[in-house]
Amino acid sequence: MVGKSGRAGSRVAVLMGGLSVEREVSLSSGRECANALRVAGYDVVALDAGRDLVARLADIKPDCVFNALHGRWGEDGCVQGLLEWLRIPYSHSGVLASALAMDKAKAKAAYAAAGLPTVTSILRCRDEVEARHVLPPPYVVKPNNEGSSVGVYIVHPGSNAPRLAESMPEIVMVETYAPGRELTTAVLGDRALAVTDIITNGWYDYDAKYKTGGSRHEIPAKIPKEIADACLDYALRAHQTLGCRGLSRTDFRWDETRGLDGLILLETNTQPGMTPTSLAPEQAAFCGISFPELCAWIVEDASCNR
Repeated sequence: MVGKSGRAGSRVAVLMGGLSVEREVSLSSGRECANALRVAGYDVVALDAGRDLVARLADIKPDCVFNALHGRWGEDGCVQGLLEWLRIPYSHSGVLASALAMDKAKAKAAYAAAGLPTVTSILRCRDEVEARHVLPPPYVVKPNNEGSSVGVYIVHPGSNAPRLAESMPEIVMVETYAPGRELTTAVLGDRALAVTDIITNGWYDYDAKYKTGGSRHEIPAKIPKEIADACLDYALRAHQTLGCRGLSRTDFRWDETRGLDGLILLETNTQPGMTPTSLAPEQAAFCGISFPELCAWIVEDASCNR
């Protein structure tokens, strides 16, 4: 895979860890990406991103930054804005796309405007959600701006209104439950890669995503061509609608009893998990792109001002 701007041998700071609840996931992604970039021939400095990040970057003087952060601060436009201010090219999406994708309500509004299929969703204060059903069950309650299935509640028919954890924000998203299979598609630049069927014994929650044996991935998904083509089309359109760059991953639910009408777009992740067995790197490998090649492509795509 040929790079775009010839950064091979340059100094790359890999940002990982950070301050969000997804810190451990980010550390895992960052370590794997740092190792892969060394294999690809870059001078790599792995950096656990804390509140002294500006000073650390000033000492390191990287030619570009590989952003392996997940969750708030690293994925919501904050670090991206800081790197724009420092004039350091960085990987993945820019300020606006990162902030838009992280805000689930605003992202869904953008999807709807682009004609992409989503479920009914509303924002409500947590006291109201705990007091009564604000949507007919089944529905899902989750933070409006977290990832990795952090703080997700499924409310089934016949259940009481949920009692939310104290860590949940004051305003939460409530959306109609979309039944069916978990599908996902990664986009690299202007190319949708593949469709993966994520097979679990239940909800694709944090444990299913990150614990050994929590799920298995079937790639390519054994689904009708019409559905596979729609996933590829919707993922690329979501990437473009939000203004993403580099690598993203869009998640779907598909109710196979309803055909194409049962395919629902859930959300787009602008900083998908980046270990060799994570969903997006698995799809890249399926397309013939090794993990070091993928990480190198992402570095070569790094920029500011877009």
